[in-house]
Amino acid sequence: MPDVEQVAIELLADVLDDSVTVDSEWPENLAQNLPVVAVSLGPSSGSAIKAVTANRGLDIDVLAPTKGEARDLAALVSAHLLAAQGTRRPGARIYGVEEASLIWLPDPVTNIPRYVLVMSMVVRPA
Repeated sequence: MPDVEQVAIELLADVLDDSVTVDSEWPENLAQNLPVVAVSLGPSSGSAIKAVTANRGLDIDVLAPTKGEARDLAALVSAHLLAAQGTRRPGARIYGVEEASLIWLPDPVTNIPRYVLVMSMVVRPA
């Protein structure tokens, strides 16, 4: 099955502004590298059709200088991933995308505004 984390990272890096850091980890010197979208594999829901598709969860940290900017960027990330439903990316066909939740969760160490966006994606190899 495709690496859904990498599929989402590449998709978002292609469509978001170049000023947004998109990766699987928070960058060093976080405050100096905002805004950040950090995509990681979350809980999985198995297969929609066994041995054909996989339903993978994505936990997406969205950090920005202000709460409003973080909220707007989280909405944009969600919209781009939802729009990818029915498309093909390198190595993956995206059959379904859903937003499960959006949680306000500022980073407790730095107090940087952060939303955690939880999404799921049904994929199969392209």
